[in-house]
Amino acid sequence: MPRFLSSFAVAGTAAALLAALLAPGAAQAAAPASGRAADLSWVALGDSYTAGVIQATGDTYENPPDGCARTIESYPEVIRRDLGSLVSLRDVSCGAATVKDVYETKQTPLGRPLPPSGTDPDAPFTPVAPQIDAVAPDTDLITVGAGGNTVGFGEILIRCLALGAEHGNQGTPCKDELDASLSGRLDQLRKDYGQMLDALHTKAPFARMVTVGYPHVIPEDATSCTYGDLRQFGTITTGDLAWARTHILEPLNAAIAQESVAHNATFVDLYPSTTNHSVCDSNHWVDGIFSSLIPLRYAYVHPNAKGQANTASQVEDAILGG
Repeated sequence: MPRFLSSFAVAGTAAALLAALLAPGAAQAAAPASGRAADLSWVALGDSYTAGVIQATGDTYENPPDGCARTIESYPEVIRRDLGSLVSLRDVSCGAATVKDVYETKQTPLGRPLPPSGTDPDAPFTPVAPQIDAVAPDTDLITVGAGGNTVGFGEILIRCLALGAEHGNQGTPCKDELDASLSGRLDQLRKDYGQMLDALHTKAPFARMVTVGYPHVIPEDATSCTYGDLRQFGTITTGDLAWARTHILEPLNAAIAQESVAHNATFVDLYPSTTNHSVCDSNHWVDGIFSSLIPLRYAYVHPNAKGQANTASQVEDAILGG
């Protein structure tokens, strides 16, 4: 289904959407108690790939800012505008969130990185509550996109940048240093992800759960990336990019998919739709280290507005398709 829905189409899908998201028992139990209009109570959870964060996904809209850097072109906001009165959205996603920050721990947000320092001028921020606190027993829909920070994808890329600069695009120095740690990182992710989904099901037993994976950040052919280009992956070696795709990003998505199935959640796989739209592709939906150099705009390898729009389309299909 196209992301942009006409008013007629939105009105026509209202009954189907409600039927898909609410089991009959849940609808009967919730309606007398709440007495609210027939819109869906939706809570969006996740990390920076959900919140948006970077300038390439538009302005932040929280006033005053809490440091989570949710933006107007992030996919929850895009879907909210598409579905209008069908949904009542509470988005508590937050840049740099781990899976545990979703269901268990307080997080101190970093804000939005801005030139020239790369830090948010409003920082430091007050810790925010675990995202699960936004979920209520009568929540109808929960979407969650998290996991990359639990595996440490960002910190690994930073280390790969440094090692690649030392080795001049030769070999796989990042793989050589960090590959042995990946099994433990992925095991921790599976454990945390399953506990998160269990906690969410307990908090909102009748809610539909939709989990969101990660896009095709790194191309199938890593040689298409230009070593040293800061609008791509900077000084990460070609060999380490190929390793990061096959040994980190793809296993990360596989682990999220497996835990989603095991814990009664619908998994949205972004990988197929984002083929040929990686950081190094001409029509890229994920920006590299920087979105642009003039003017200087940080991206730290995050989806731009096109990438967020694609995620919105895929998640919206999952919501409307039941």
